[in-house]
Amino acid sequence: MILRQTHWVGVKKIAASMDEKQVVRNIKRIRQSKKMSLGRLAKLCGLTKGYVSKIENSDKAPPFSTLSKIAGALDTDISLLLADESEAPENLSLCIVRKDERKEVVSRGTLYGLHYEALAHKKIGKNMEPYVILPVFREKGIFSHEGEEFIYVLEGPYEFSYDGSKYLLNAGDSIYFDSIVPHSGRSLGRKKAKILAVIYSYKRR
Repeated sequence: MILRQTHWVGVKKIAASMDEKQVVRNIKRIRQSKKMSLGRLAKLCGLTKGYVSKIENSDKAPPFSTLSKIAGALDTDISLLLADESEAPENLSLCIVRKDERKEVVSRGTLYGLHYEALAHKKIGKNMEPYVILPVFREKGIFSHEGEEFIYVLEGPYEFSYDGSKYLLNAGDSIYFDSIVPHSGRSLGRKKAKILAVIYSYKRR
């Protein structure tokens, strides 16, 4: 599993046994697939062009902190930088994630007890992040981030809080909102609710 700002679980453990040459190849392949220059990648990472060029021509992977910056600049998941050759997707414009391939995600919400499953972790350069989320019973955090968000309730009831107002949603209900406005939600009833959440982030320029 991976850490992304979206950070997955266990990346550092994976990194210990990864093929470092393959990591370097993945960085270059993904950068080129996005038609991004070395200079542009360096600028987005806050690194020098020379250092990024050295990374791509090295047999050793850069430190994990640098990998995280590169993944963010490439709008991709660290898992794809760490993937071995058999796991690296050949078709960068499409991805299929089977039910047993879902990834449990660690994010800010996890600190508050939220359980996330990423549904499109294989897609590189995506603007949308779809998750299946199991909300907690008691609100422990308020969220605010750039972009927009869509929620579809798979199993309810679910109480959604938005800018100080509360809304009761049941299975089959949905809501679309500007995510910069403070929001949160919680499960009601005897069992946790289950929601499909799609988070849209404005495309990096």
